[in-house]
Amino acid sequence: MEQRTLGKTGRNVSTVGLGTWQLGADWGNVDAQQARGILEASVEAGVTLFDTADVYGDGRSEQAIGAFLADNPDLDITVATKMGRRVEQEARHYNLANFREWVDRSRKNLRTDRLDLVQLHCPPSSVYSSNEVYDALDTLVAEGAIANYGVSVERTDEALEAIRHEGTASVQIILNAFRLKPLDEVLPAAKAAGVGIIARVPLASGLLSGKYTKDTAFAANDHRNYNRDGSSFDVGETFSGVDYAQGLKAASEFQAIVPEGSTAAQAAIAWIIAQDGVSSVIPGARSVEQARLNAAGDLALDANFDAGVRWIYDHYFRESIHPRW
Repeated sequence: MEQRTLGKTGRNVSTVGLGTWQLGADWGNVDAQQARGILEASVEAGVTLFDTADVYGDGRSEQAIGAFLADNPDLDITVATKMGRRVEQEARHYNLANFREWVDRSRKNLRTDRLDLVQLHCPPSSVYSSNEVYDALDTLVAEGAIANYGVSVERTDEALEAIRHEGTASVQIILNAFRLKPLDEVLPAAKAAGVGIIARVPLASGLLSGKYTKDTAFAANDHRNYNRDGSSFDVGETFSGVDYAQGLKAASEFQAIVPEGSTAAQAAIAWIIAQDGVSSVIPGARSVEQARLNAAGDLALDANFDAGVRWIYDHYFRESIHPRW
């Protein structure tokens, strides 16, 4: 699989990484054996970037990765974790004392002395412009607790603010065929500043896989069931914020332009990889087969496919999605 430099980290990572929210059992149940199998299959397919967070299963995802890497010490894997969502979302909580506590917890979960990349996990917007926050993160780098830091954002304006700060190594942002706004300013700004882009929610919470219908049932503890109205966290994280019924219509249109021989998910991933400035795409996987298929999403697409993606977005989502995130 192609490797690209992840911004200011200087580390080479696979263009298709692995998002591990699901290993924390927040997308329905994933047991320890399943989690291990997914990690193994991803590595076998060439994945060298795992993305996790301290809040995924309250540390369960980090622990699964830590145990796997401890058993496979020769693997060259970059682990990007996130911090900040285990407390009430107020800017005052984003300070050096809390950062040290959160980082120490993640280091223990991941069984490492130094974290490869720590990302602020969609904090209050004011956090992205706080010099004190970046000073605290720089302190953690100087102390050797973390190698690099970045941010995970909900909105493009938050990404642009973070990119302005010299220490920001990477930005994680929702980018997929149903969420095109990052193409306008964020990707060009990140490329100019040498900041890496990690594209998350690449399949719009599975809508772009083409496997769902109006009758699809999601588990009670799956955010695609309980967060469609945004009552638990930003609704943009669930189905990329699109109306489910409208998303099904758009997914059908997307399926119609998928090249013969590839799946809708693979085409969706490949389209993101083709966008100038993207470092890696991090689809999740709840099975070994899904992990393997996602990793095979590094394929060539033509200009007609790109034009089709943009038509679908303009027709179904631009008016409702573009102004919001």
